[in-house]
Amino acid sequence: MRQFIAFVKKEFYHIFRDRRTMLILLGMPVVQIILFGFAISTEVKNVRLAVLDPSNDVVTRKIIDRLDASEYFTVTARFHSPQEMEAAFLKNKVDMAIVFSERFVDDLYTGDARVQLVVDATDPNMSTSQVNYATGIVSMVGQEMMPPNMSAARLTSDIKLLYNPQMKSAYNFVPGVMGLILMLICAMMTSISIVREKETGTMEVLLVSPVKPLFIILAKAVPYFVLSFVNLITILLLSVFVLDVPVVGSLFWLITVSLLFIFVSLALGLLISLVTRTQVAAMLVSGLMLMMPTMLLSGMIFPIESMPLILQWISDILPARWYIQAVRKLMIEGVPVVLVYKEIGILLLMATVLITISIKKFKYRLE
Repeated sequence: MRQFIAFVKKEFYHIFRDRRTMLILLGMPVVQIILFGFAISTEVKNVRLAVLDPSNDVVTRKIIDRLDASEYFTVTARFHSPQEMEAAFLKNKVDMAIVFSERFVDDLYTGDARVQLVVDATDPNMSTSQVNYATGIVSMVGQEMMPPNMSAARLTSDIKLLYNPQMKSAYNFVPGVMGLILMLICAMMTSISIVREKETGTMEVLLVSPVKPLFIILAKAVPYFVLSFVNLITILLLSVFVLDVPVVGSLFWLITVSLLFIFVSLALGLLISLVTRTQVAAMLVSGLMLMMPTMLLSGMIFPIESMPLILQWISDILPARWYIQAVRKLMIEGVPVVLVYKEIGILLLMATVLITISIKKFKYRLE
């Protein structure tokens, strides 16, 4: 153990004396979590709303005022004809238009009131969110304006949002960013660890030492494991106190699953380090082969169920897919750990396989 601890200290010295490495390890996670939490957002805000209201009665005015008073919409224009509305869309002056029927208030009491929402669907996801927000406000006002003895069933709908009633995009991005950051930091940093020894000529010292290959590999991973744990705590603190994303489930199991994922990422990085010859090649392999699949195929941005079957199969071999899935269950939904046993089992299997292959691939002689 004394020799193993000496190896671990050596790795810590290598990391601490390189300021650029420390900046990547500790600075990049903070920048990424803040960037994804604030700059990259799918929330509906400040939608430019236009109005075409031939009725101009008390109900339509209240609906318009309620839309304008919300944080989601800003009434920027009022039209008198469909031609004006079409021209405004062509000139990109409005994002959405609301059109009322000519006798809206009379039709409201007979149950035949009609509201048309015209939206720029260039971005399908955003346009769907805009329509949902506007529909909810219109239905709420219509229900308020109905007499108590009349049914508003034709105008209202019952909508209930689970886990994220405010529809904050941070709830979706935080688990994905956690998986992306830990995967890239752990895999990229460890991928250059053994390759660096080869390029600097210090691999001979490791090979002639009495330390077994397993302990050499673990000694390479321990410093990055400790620093990744620091990153994990930083990400959780920023998520809770800066992005207002609560930890609904068990914090203990969330950290436990995260540490397991960190170990898997470190094992993957060590494997890349063993099969590549230069630091540049190791960085390219870990960056290009891990970053893009993690972002696109792990469920971080796009739902896996909507992907073609072949891409769903590829996503099954990505550790980040199972980690993000587990974090969403534990952190956002607050489910008990028994419902995350599948993800934990898969990550344990991946860790075992990757460490086993790394030991097999470790070469006792220099080429």
